[in-house]
Amino acid sequence: MPWIQIKINTTGADAESLSDALSDSGAVSVTFQDTHDNPVFEPLPGETRLWGDTDVIGLYDAETDMTEVVAQLSLHPLLGNGFVHKIEQIEDKDWEREWMDNFHPMRFGDRLWICPSWRPVPDPDAVNVMLDPGLAFGTGTHPTTALCLQWLDSLDLQGKTIIDFGCGSGILAIAALKLGAERAIGIDIDPQAIQASRDNAERNNVSDRLELFLPADQPSSLQADVVVANILAGPLRELAPLIGVLPVSGGYLGLSGILASQADSVAAAYADTFLLDPVAEKEEWCRITGKRR
Repeated sequence: MPWIQIKINTTGADAESLSDALSDSGAVSVTFQDTHDNPVFEPLPGETRLWGDTDVIGLYDAETDMTEVVAQLSLHPLLGNGFVHKIEQIEDKDWEREWMDNFHPMRFGDRLWICPSWRPVPDPDAVNVMLDPGLAFGTGTHPTTALCLQWLDSLDLQGKTIIDFGCGSGILAIAALKLGAERAIGIDIDPQAIQASRDNAERNNVSDRLELFLPADQPSSLQADVVVANILAGPLRELAPLIGVLPVSGGYLGLSGILASQADSVAAAYADTFLLDPVAEKEEWCRITGKRR
């Protein structure tokens, strides 16, 4: 069906308030876009990425009377009469197909590929993880996921046990299993992530080697040869006493979900327990790895 959209330029601080106003006026969806046209792919769990200059875009059914919408929005204290906006018709497309056409297999390191199910596998002899974007975080498009996948590809995982702390879609645990790990354990606070990990493991024929737990259910004596945690800097610092004991002596730890500006504070939380490698960076994000003393 055809659509109409209204675009309002604002600041990051005011974007959420205007998003609520657009929803109240009948918008079927509201999105944020950088005015420099830098889209956000795969935001962190629970995160809304905003910029200092932000376009708030509301999408409406083509039958909507936009004169009434504008009149309602003009009552908002951040807008007022004559507020600057742009209204345009949106071409009717098969948006799902268009989105699928732009999602391609991605290579990480020397051996590993992440492949959507509707695309041919580029290298049948490579280590191929079949994974479609879904509701849980982790498809490989975000730099933090890419950094973790590259690190896992660089390790000798044959016969190893891995813990994926904050497993999301299960992409890291599944990749490790297909790279040779004997056993993987996924932990996440979100039941939806546990289900997504289970479904993706079944799709990749590794579900018999993947155990999944909510934090309250995980075994108290849990340890592994390799531990990876791609979450957020704050939780990584706060949970350092918990995460730091998960690798066995001589085991490996990989941390990501960290902005480059946060790397020092996160590294400091683990420096007493781990021999840390140089920080790896990709775009504005980084990865911290090390070996338990």
